[in-house]
Amino acid sequence: MAVDIRDLLASNPRAQLFSRLEDSWMWSPNPRFTFVSAMSHDPGRAFQINFIDSFDADLACAVIEFARNAALQEASLLSPLTVTEGFSFGGTSFDGVATASPAVHGYYASRNEVLNEHVVAVFPAFSCEISGAESVEEATHRFKRMLHPTVMSRRPVPFLRMRYENARTGAGSVGDLRGFTTWDVLLRELNLLAESPESFVECENVHADVRLIRWSGNWNVTGGGATQVLEQAQLENWASSFLGCSLA
Repeated sequence: MAVDIRDLLASNPRAQLFSRLEDSWMWSPNPRFTFVSAMSHDPGRAFQINFIDSFDADLACAVIEFARNAALQEASLLSPLTVTEGFSFGGTSFDGVATASPAVHGYYASRNEVLNEHVVAVFPAFSCEISGAESVEEATHRFKRMLHPTVMSRRPVPFLRMRYENARTGAGSVGDLRGFTTWDVLLRELNLLAESPESFVECENVHADVRLIRWSGNWNVTGGGATQVLEQAQLENWASSFLGCSLA
């Protein structure tokens, strides 16, 4: 028996029709949150965007209308977390719309599993944040703990995996695998390489490019078939360039 997603969304006692968009509903479970759900062009799926503290109806419309295009709908079936470039909205620097699969967002998990499996989370994003190759576990960590998809005033949180060891400070990562971190941690550890030639930082960006950085009077960046020598004043610009977005 086919699931009627439209009926499930409309049956929410708190929901009211969102007149700005066809086949869409909005509701606020508490004063801080506002949710908008809308049918996709595929009758078996809906998109949902969530806001915290500052609801913007124009932005909700722009994101969902962008999400309804065929390219994003296909992309959202292929990966737990995706971003489709080409989005813009006045007053923001977002350049894409991201999707999170039901296994990642869990908006209705344990409350309405049928609806949960047919809803795709959407939010404005930056192309530097998501590779599309994240596992469900990685995507869930990024979505729930790093990207803050309900905050529309947020700064970019670039995709960054890193491992490091600093012989001088005694700090370092555990094991041989690179783990997700933030750009301020990268910048801090790059600066701490000074005067410690036994130390290293290894980082990976959204394109799976990997660089190894060591100190020998300057910062030597190796990878991609080349070696780049940086002075301390260049580290922040290098990090922004490598991660693919402006972070100053």
